This record gives sequence, C-alpha cells and structure tokens, in this order.
Amino acid sequence: MNLAERVLRLKSEKKAVILAHNYQRPEVQDVADYVGDSIELSRKAMEEKDAEIIVFAAVDFMAESATVLNPDKKVLLPTLGARCPMAQMLTVEEIKRWRALYPGAPVVLYVNTLASCKAHCDVCCTSANVVEVIESLDAETILFGPDRNLAEYAAEKTGKKLVPIPEWGFCPTHLLFQPEDVTVLKQRFPDAVVMVHPECSGEMRRIADFIGSTSKMCRYASESPAKTFIVATEEGLLHRLRKENPEKQFFMAYEGAICPNMKLTTLERLYMSLRDEKHVVKVPEDTAKHARAALERMFELNHQKATWKQP
Repeated sequence: MNLAERVLRLKSEKKAVILAHNYQRPEVQDVADYVGDSIELSRKAMEEKDAEIIVFAAVDFMAESATVLNPDKKVLLPTLGARCPMAQMLTVEEIKRWRALYPGAPVVLYVNTLASCKAHCDVCCTSANVVEVIESLDAETILFGPDRNLAEYAAEKTGKKLVPIPEWGFCPTHLLFQPEDVTVLKQRFPDAVVMVHPECSGEMRRIADFIGSTSKMCRYASESPAKTFIVATEEGLLHRLRKENPEKQFFMAYEGAICPNMKLTTLERLYMSLRDEKHVVKVPEDTAKHARAALERMFELNHQKATWKQP
C-alpha cells in the first residue's frame, strides 16, 4: 500500500475530510476530498456533517478560518510553518490606527488575514467576491487590507476610494509576474488567453484578457473556447486546470512563481498529521466569535460556489 492509499484509509477510519488549496502540491490535491479556494473549502467542511476531523492542506489563516466556521470539528494544519507572508503584514494595532484616522469608514479585510484581525473588521471578502462586497457597502471611503493590489483592483471596478492597510501589503508570489514575460510567451502562443489574479500588479492586470480568483480562472478556462492559456497565479493551480481540461494547454506566465509556504505541506506531513492528530489549530473563543461574524456577513452578500469535488 503506497502513501496515498494509506492517507485515504486513515481518512476513512478517522472520519476525516481533507481540504486542499489550489496551490498545493499535485499529490496532495489528488488525495483531497475538495480542492478550491480557502473560504469555500471551509464552508464545504461545514456541509460534511459526519466528519469529525478537518485536515486543511494550506497555510495558517485558512486553517484558522476553518476552525472559526467549524467549532465542533478538530482542524489540523499538516505543517505549522506554513504561514502566509501577506497575512503577517497586518496587525490589530494597524487596524485600530487606521480606524482612528478614518472614523466611520468600514473596514473590509481580505480573507488572507489572521483570525485576530478578522475579529476587528466589519466584513471579509475573497478575491472572487471583493467587488460585490465593496459595492454592497453604503460608503464611498473604505479601509481595505492587507493586499494593496486587490484594493486597487476593487477601486477600479467600483469607483470607490479604498485606503490600503497597511500601505504596502502584498503577496510576494504574485508580484513576481512581469508583463515582459507574458510578451515573450505571446510570441510563441499568439492566440493564448492571459488569465491574471487580482493580487498581481496593475501592469499585469492591464495586459490581462481575464482577471479573477483561482476559482474564477478554473470556471473561465472550462467555459472558454480558447485552447491555450497563459496563467499568472501560483503554479499549483495548473495541476487542477490541466486535470479539468485535458484537451487544453496551460503555461505559467513566470515559472518561478511558487509559494514556498504552500509547498511546505507534503503527503508525508499530511499523513503524520492525520495519524497523530497533531498540529490542532485553535482560535480563542472571543476572537472566533467576532471573526465568524465578519465571515458570515460576507456569506450573506455572496453565495458563490468555488470548490471542485474530486471525481
């Protein structure tokens, strides 16, 4: 019995559900029950009424969100060191400082934040629903964190003023993409459709044929008549794109765009975490209560499905 088979057997024995983010290693995605975006995965776990354990192959804030939304389940993060650098850029103190500077302005936080910060915002958003969330607010000036590029994208789409907190929050992986790399690829594949994540720079968004979250990229690629795509997001998504669209070609806009934090989760670490039920993610009750409220407000505004069940 190989390691993947042992993981699947153990999962059944322990009544566990395995969630894998789109950026995870291929072998990790292949043993998961669901592959997708972070929040929709957490919501999917809420529907698994018989599951007692959630193994979340992702980074810290995602496992925290799963804990916040599934208080009756044990949530495991296979690798404790799997932390999102962008989530670490925002602190509770920073939120309080900006609230004082802009009294009355609502605070919208990208889900790529720690639970402690979510507990101090008015509503959360994802890269898939950021525009809808911002448009729903009866305010023209909004404090938004922690991704400056996503704030700029939402401001362009809504015409509202989004004040980034902190001023220069960013995803290190998405900032690696440069228009020049796409230009070179377009010379080889002139008919290729360029798909860009909104966490990328404004220069990248301006050359995109399609801008969207990973879930929206998957949907667009499946529905588009195009046969070739240039993709500007973390390379893990290509495994899912190729699996769902075997007749189409997908190329990374930049081959080096790999999130080292996402790739810390290996099949071996996932197996050991589930076997020993170690690395349990806990969120203080009061923090979880307020963070859950911010997430539930987001769900009330948007009910988009963004997960993919393994066939």
